[in-house]
Amino acid sequence: MITGAGGQVGRFLAGEAARQGRAVSALTHRQWDITDPAAAERFIAEGDLVVNCAAIANVDTAEADPETAYAVNTGGPETVAQACARVGARLIHLSTDYVFDGQQRHPYEVGDHAAPLGVYGRTKLAGELAVLAAMPDAHIVRTSWVYTGGAGNDVVAGLRRAAAADRTVDAVDDQTGSPTYVKDLVDALLEIGEGHISEPVLHVVNDGACTRYEQARAVFEELGADPQRVRPVSAARSPRRAPRPSYSALATAMSVRAGVSPLRPWRAALAEALVQPVDSGQLPSTP
Repeated sequence: MITGAGGQVGRFLAGEAARQGRAVSALTHRQWDITDPAAAERFIAEGDLVVNCAAIANVDTAEADPETAYAVNTGGPETVAQACARVGARLIHLSTDYVFDGQQRHPYEVGDHAAPLGVYGRTKLAGELAVLAAMPDAHIVRTSWVYTGGAGNDVVAGLRRAAAADRTVDAVDDQTGSPTYVKDLVDALLEIGEGHISEPVLHVVNDGACTRYEQARAVFEELGADPQRVRPVSAARSPRRAPRPSYSALATAMSVRAGVSPLRPWRAALAEALVQPVDSGQLPSTP
C-alpha cells in the first residue's frame, strides 16, 4: 500500500513491486489524502505493508506555506501510523537528511542531534516523532538528494537536459550531501519491507558524499559533455526561499549492521542512471 504514488519514489516503488509480483495498491494524493483519518481507515487493512511516500517535498513550497506543510508532513504521517497501529498493518515512513542543521563535517549518524533549519525539515522531523509515538515498531527511512536520471524534475534530470542542450550551468559548491538513485532506494525499501529489520530509524543513501557542483560535473562527464560548462557558485550567490543545510551527508553503517544491504557508491549509481534511466511507467491498477 503506497501513499504519494504520483511522486518519483512512490511511482517507481509501485512499478518495481508490481514487477516482482507483489500485490500493490498505489494511490496518489488525489486518491488518498493522508491528512484524512477516514481515508486511512478506508484504505489500510490488517497485514498490509504501508509505505508512506506522501509529502510536501519541495522545501521552498514548504517554507512558503507552513500550515499545509505541517498538515501533510506531520499530521498526515501521524494519521497513517495511528490507522496502521489500530488494524495491525506495518509502516515504512520516508524522511529526509534535512532534519539535520549541517553544522558538522562528517556524515550524520542516526542518533545525531536533529535540528532542522527550515519548515520542511521541521515538519519532517515532527512527522518522524509522531509516527514513532503512534507506532513504535514503524520504520523511519531517511534518505537524501533522490533522483531518477530520466525525464523528471529532479536535479540529475535537469542537468541531463542542460548537458544535451549545450548549456552552461551554475552549481552550488558549498552544499554537501549523499546523492541517491531512486532504484537503489526502492530496492532497500522492499528489503526493509520483508520484516527482518528491527531498528526503527534507518539511513538509506548511496555510499559517499559530494557537493552539488561535484555532482553536476559528474553528470556532464558521464554524458561526455564538457564539465567546464559547470560553474561553481556559493549558496549565498544563489539564494532560495528556504535554508538548506551546508552539509547533510548520511552515515549508513548502523543501518547496514541492522540488516540493510549497503548501497553502491553514488558515482557508480549515477553512471547506471544516465545509461539506463528508470522508467516507472504507469502505476499498477488499484482494486
